[in-house]
Amino acid sequence: MSSSVPSVGDVIVHKEFAPITRHRLALYCGASGDHNPIHVDIDFAKAAGFPDVFAHGMLVMGYLGQALTDAVAPSRIRSFSTRFAAITQLGAKLTCEGTVTELIEQGGEQRAKLALTTKDQNGEIKLAGEAIIAL
Repeated sequence: MSSSVPSVGDVIVHKEFAPITRHRLALYCGASGDHNPIHVDIDFAKAAGFPDVFAHGMLVMGYLGQALTDAVAPSRIRSFSTRFAAITQLGAKLTCEGTVTELIEQGGEQRAKLALTTKDQNGEIKLAGEAIIAL
């Protein structure tokens, strides 16, 4: 982000990720310790009524966090919260964005409130959230 003050409506976070692969899900299982078979075992996923395995919600949140910290220095992030909106399918190509919704002052510090989204290649919102950053 540049040193100029953003305006309401400015998109200051934008990052696209490669499609989610089985390999990525397996790596995330090992890194996170979340070994739920719904994310890596196609037979288990099908038995549970799903067409295939799907991404961990926290992996998708990690992508959004990475997009945020690529655009804003971590030391300037005052809050970051999300809610899960939909299952992220294998092969999803995610795009994370953050748009300024409000300029505020808190505790004598100028801040911006950001609306955050993670969408797949079809425009379906997988994760929605908010961040407050110091300007």
